[in-house]
Amino acid sequence: MKPMLPELGEIPKQKDWEYEIKYDGFRALLYFDQHTFEFKSRNGNDLSSIFPEIYEFYLEHKDSFEPYLPIQLDGEVVMLLSSYHASFQKVQQRGRMRSAERIQKEYERFPCSFLVFDLLFFKGENIQNQSYIERKKLLYTFFKDSQLPLKPTPGHTHLIQYIPTFKDYDDIKQKAFDYDAEGIVAKAQKSTWEQGKRTSHWIKDKNWKHLTAFITKWDEKNGYYYVGVYDDKRIVEVGLFYFGISKEEKAALNQIIKQNTTSTSGSFYFVEPAICVELKILEKVTDHELREPHFVGFRFDLKPSDCTLEKYRLDILNLPNDVTITHPDKPLWNGIEKVDYIGYMRGIYSFIQPFLYNRLLTVIRYPHGFGSESFYQKNCPDYAPNFIKTIRNEDIDYIVCNDLRTYMWLGNQLAFEFHIPFNQYNENGTSEIVFDLDPPSREYFQLAVKAAKLLKIQLDQLHLQSFIKTSGNKGLQVYIPLPKSYSYKETALFTEFLALSILNGNEDDFTIERLKKNRGNRLYLDYIQHGQGKTIIAPYSVRGNEEGLVATPLFWDEVHEELTPKSFTMDVVSKRVRDVGCPLWKYDLVREEQPFDEIIQFLKRQK
Repeated sequence: MKPMLPELGEIPKQKDWEYEIKYDGFRALLYFDQHTFEFKSRNGNDLSSIFPEIYEFYLEHKDSFEPYLPIQLDGEVVMLLSSYHASFQKVQQRGRMRSAERIQKEYERFPCSFLVFDLLFFKGENIQNQSYIERKKLLYTFFKDSQLPLKPTPGHTHLIQYIPTFKDYDDIKQKAFDYDAEGIVAKAQKSTWEQGKRTSHWIKDKNWKHLTAFITKWDEKNGYYYVGVYDDKRIVEVGLFYFGISKEEKAALNQIIKQNTTSTSGSFYFVEPAICVELKILEKVTDHELREPHFVGFRFDLKPSDCTLEKYRLDILNLPNDVTITHPDKPLWNGIEKVDYIGYMRGIYSFIQPFLYNRLLTVIRYPHGFGSESFYQKNCPDYAPNFIKTIRNEDIDYIVCNDLRTYMWLGNQLAFEFHIPFNQYNENGTSEIVFDLDPPSREYFQLAVKAAKLLKIQLDQLHLQSFIKTSGNKGLQVYIPLPKSYSYKETALFTEFLALSILNGNEDDFTIERLKKNRGNRLYLDYIQHGQGKTIIAPYSVRGNEEGLVATPLFWDEVHEELTPKSFTMDVVSKRVRDVGCPLWKYDLVREEQPFDEIIQFLKRQK
């Protein structure tokens, strides 16, 4: 069966249309009944062996699907990086794998999900001729009754997940932009499912990034135009394009290139920088490769000198229009400019955002980069733009960083460190515990590793799931999400209990002594740090140290004797989240499983 496909065009804004996030992956149809499991690509190829985690999930939950069989689902196989963004490169890499052993290893660490947006057969009935809105209602009912995720959720063990609809176009457009989704699909409410047809009842628009460059050469053989930008006086080629330019524009451009050729080589015609163009792309793949580049138009208003590497690097970040990045070439760390830092922040936004949400923010700003004077900022400055949201607490107007604009504005202000309290501003107590393992210096980092391992043993024995990150400086921090909000007095009972448990028998390595001068070279078990009004560095925040290290979430099996915080620079962490995902994905998912009530009641009885 060939799937129905959307047309590429401008998204309709009428009331009789609904909207979905478009995810970057492999289109697939999934059919199963009591005896059959068919998982096919849009070209009819079997996907079961390439994505065996979907089949294994089906087998594990087969009984819960029984009342709805036979059933056929339409969707996308993806590797989710956030609820709105998937890595096409990762799912493409999986698609090329043929070794069952390699596939097994890959999906155990980074499983794919099947995101479902349509329902074709339900309880054996062909419902393709029912309206989109009716099919979607039935699909939602199936997911809800089967206790499957009602939105794409990275890290969820339930790998078949529902793609919800949005009625508000502006809302979904903002989410697609902020979280760098592939795009949006609009669907007419009355549309039926038409097999193998590309239809105007579904319209897709991609989340394009726009850039300007000048033409450097043309390949007459295949028709591709190469483009570049200036890095000072040096020309840097950044990619090439073929699509989007009309026949008339192409003929005129080819003639101009031939008339102004400076040299030729084989089928290539070289020209001096003169012709400026605007392109739209999905993303930068490498320094010299653009994904899905399309010609938008000639830019006669620009000079080649306007097309700089600095501007290009900002263009491909797709920043909010109301945030201006000033002095992007300012050096912040050795070899790291402001544009590099802004790029890191843009790419990491979806991972840090859940931990900034509704928290009263304290930042440390470095107006002239590392090595210069820095200062803490709690109060929102008078010159902040109107879109910055604040909450007044104890005579301080704290910034609440709940959106990309605020986050990137703070980045332009050279806020390096994002420190957050242990509760949201509307929460009476706290729904998490963070245990700070603070060695006297990086030289003693292995003490933090030892303490973390002992802590993990204790927490496992208590059946509490925990997460760990580097502090970005010299220590480690262990996180324990809680099933509900508890008072800080209650959580203090637990942190003291843990500290004393670890300290017992390890007094030569650890201490709970508050005065630094009395600690010697022992690691401080800082159980008092977790308290009302205290803060801790947010996951994925950069630190204002010499290397610009990142407070990096880890998988527990990475906590070993070779671990060092120096490994986690901005470049490393940016690549890391794309390659292995986020170790904190399940942070909120495990809350209900935590038996903290029983533990805290037991500790209260001991007092």
